[in-house]
Order: sequence, then structure tokens, then C-alpha cells
Amino acid sequence: MPTVLESLNRGLHEAFEQDKRVYLIGEDLLDPYGGAFKVSKGLSTKYPDRVWTSPVSEAGIVGVGTGMALRGLRPVIEIMFGDFSALAADQVINSLTKFRGMYNKQVEVPLVIRTPMGGRRGYGPTHSQTLEKLFLGVPGLRTLAANTLSDPGELLRKAILEDAGPVLFIENKILYLRPVLDSAALKDFDVEDTGGAFPTRTLRIKGGPHPKVTLAAYGYMAELAREAMVRLAFENEIFCELVVPSQLAPFEPDGNLDETLTNSLQKTARLLTIEEGSYTLGWGAEVVARAAQAFLGQLKTIQRLAAPDQPIPASAPLEEAMLPGVEHIMTAVQRMV
Repeated sequence: MPTVLESLNRGLHEAFEQDKRVYLIGEDLLDPYGGAFKVSKGLSTKYPDRVWTSPVSEAGIVGVGTGMALRGLRPVIEIMFGDFSALAADQVINSLTKFRGMYNKQVEVPLVIRTPMGGRRGYGPTHSQTLEKLFLGVPGLRTLAANTLSDPGELLRKAILEDAGPVLFIENKILYLRPVLDSAALKDFDVEDTGGAFPTRTLRIKGGPHPKVTLAAYGYMAELAREAMVRLAFENEIFCELVVPSQLAPFEPDGNLDETLTNSLQKTARLLTIEEGSYTLGWGAEVVARAAQAFLGQLKTIQRLAAPDQPIPASAPLEEAMLPGVEHIMTAVQRMV
């Protein structure tokens, strides 16, 4: 099985091979370095005219990419650490997501911004954050998160080649060396897939009884949730259903809840959202609000699990205690039932 890193690298190579309009811009991309996490490795050697190493200016490279997209190209921007995406917020919020509407749908901005998020690498408070929640409510921006259940490279390739609008593509750092899970690796689970370009997957323990709790998680948190649901089943006889979206935003229109989550909650009536970002105003808060609105008093309990609203420490033990882990998930589920 390929790793998430290998899959993303393959997806980039395939996009470059299939469409000459694809360009890559970012810091330290050129071989032999190939980017801080090596996702871009080999591209500058094979496509030297279409891989541009840039100055340290996130606003600048996103602005250049926006102009290229307006002119009919399909640029990919690599922001070295997700923490620095805040430096490009003005370009994202006030420019590239608005142009289609401002110009009466006469222009498109097919731009993908790739960036690694998350902690557990000891990089400290300015290089370990999970900041996608800052962008989830921006109209006109699609936010995707790679996971091990849906081929990350294919997800990236489709975002680059098939999406006509801007995309923020999140890659959790700890996922890079994790294997992409095939059917053999998931043989102990019943798996449902919504299909489509940006699928949602649902997992249940194969042969298990009626699930009592719906777990909703994305990215690396989905890995930890999957581990927790196995332990909960075999250690506590508590069975869960895990819903893993690839697309975080846009949400369903008019405040509606995603159909997959709706179907799951009709069975469990209990929801636990799990995210690595800080607790207040996160992805989970929006999901929980929509679930409460959709079911209006019918749910037995709703909980959110996230990092505290504090800077992430560089100390490994403190970082591990702060960020949601398997034990945190298990404890939360046990309290819910």
C-alpha cells in the first residue's frame, strides 16, 4: 500500500502529465529538496518550466496564482506550513473567492492551495496549528482534507483538474507516512462510500450490533477515531459508526446537515465530533449546530472533542496531552453512553 505522501506525489505527477496548464508555485520546491515534506519531489526535474520556487511571501504566491488561474491556467500553490496560510488570508477572502461573483460568472479561478496542518511533530506554537476553521465559512472556497480511506492522490488530482473554483487542500503532517487503506486493510469493517469527486466514507465494525454513537472526524483524527472505535468495541462492547468526509466546506445549503450524518444519527441519536483544531468556533461546532437544528430535541447527546483554546507547546508530552487522542475519544464516548 502506498503512503499518503506517495499518493499525493503521484496525484501531482498525474495532474502535470494530464494537463499542461498545471503549474506549481511555492518555497523550496526544487529537487533534490522537493518541498519541506517531499510531496513535490521529482516535479521540478520532470517539468522544470512549470515548477516555480518562490520568495517567502504567501500573499505574493497566492496572488500570482490567482492571476494565472484567471488567465486559464491551473496553478497549485504549496504553502510550507498551514500556520502561514493566515498570511494569504486577504488574497483568499477578498480576492480569489469573490471574482466569479463580482464579474457575473464570466471568470473562473481554478486554483488549489495545498498546505500541511497539525501537530505532534514538536514544532511548537507557530508551526503546529490546525487552522482550516478560519476559512470554512468563506463563500466560494472548497476545503478538502486528505485521509487514508479515500485515495488522497486522486482527491488532489480531481481538485486540480476538475474543480473550476478555488480549493484549500489540507494535508495533516502525521498522515504523510501512513498507508492508504485498501479493502484488505479494512476487512474488519463494513464500508459505505458516497462516491463522487470528494467522497464521504462511513465505517462500522463488521458483524457488530446496532451502533450507539456516531463519530464524525476528518484527516488524522479519522485514524485515531477508527482505532478508538475498535478498542471501544472489544474492550467496552460499545459500537460506533464513523463518518469521514473528504470535503469540509462548503456545507449543505440553508443550514441542512450532510445526508450521511443524517442517516447515521437516525440510527444512533448520539454525535461526537472530533477535530485537532482549537475548540471554539471549529468545524465540529458547525456540524453540531446543524445536527441540533435538523433533529431538534430528538438526539440523546451531542459532544465535541477538540484541542483547548491555547497555544500548542513544543514539549512532546505536553503536546500529546493537549491534542485529542485515542484515549480522549474513548473517554468521551463512554461518558455519552
